[in-house]
Amino acid sequence: MISAFIRSVGFASRGVWTLLRTQANARIHLLATIVVIGAGLFYSVSRMEWVALVLTMAGVWCAEALNTAVENLSDASVPQPHPLVAVAKDVAAGGVLLMAVGAAVVGWLVFWPYLAR
Repeated sequence: MISAFIRSVGFASRGVWTLLRTQANARIHLLATIVVIGAGLFYSVSRMEWVALVLTMAGVWCAEALNTAVENLSDASVPQPHPLVAVAKDVAAGGVLLMAVGAAVVGWLVFWPYLAR
């Protein structure tokens, strides 16, 4: 049971590494994550502000990972252009955009009071 868990963590880690290696937007998310963590430490944000920031960052990462999975599965299953595949890819990318905009709003709500001082 423990070895199966360790194997699954290895598969997941490989997926995160693949995401970072192959997706330019994931590298942008990584930079944003580093900046947000740095700003949170610099401004000593509250525990609840950390909760909001961490959940939001995790949401962006999950959205990006799922978008990448949809794109790869779509390309593997239907290599030639297909209108339904295009819709699926657009909707998945739209989900990332919505999450990223939400993350920007959360960042603004958390950091604006510190920046306004």
